[in-house]
Amino acid sequence: MIAKIHALQGRKVLALCDKNLLGKRFEAGKLQLDLTSQFYKGDVISEKELLEILKDIYTVNAVGRKSIAVLAKFAVISKKNVCRIKGIPYANVILEF
Repeated sequence: MIAKIHALQGRKVLALCDKNLLGKRFEAGKLQLDLTSQFYKGDVISEKELLEILKDIYTVNAVGRKSIAVLAKFAVISKKNVCRIKGIPYANVILEF
């Protein structure tokens, strides 16, 4: 997984995506997942590192099967709240730990 932390109005936003999706773009009608911008270009992280990062994050934008599965495993998201564009799962969540 690739992770990048952004600071936005004093809160931290995590952009998380599967490594194999970085640099790609998926469209379905007016909807799109654009992983070509700098927003998702970060560092490769492990599940353990992700768990530590999540302790200080306000919002997560996640894209990809592995990223979504790991967040579900950690009970950060529910799979019923996952959307798809061109078969690619994505979710946005506000954390309240």
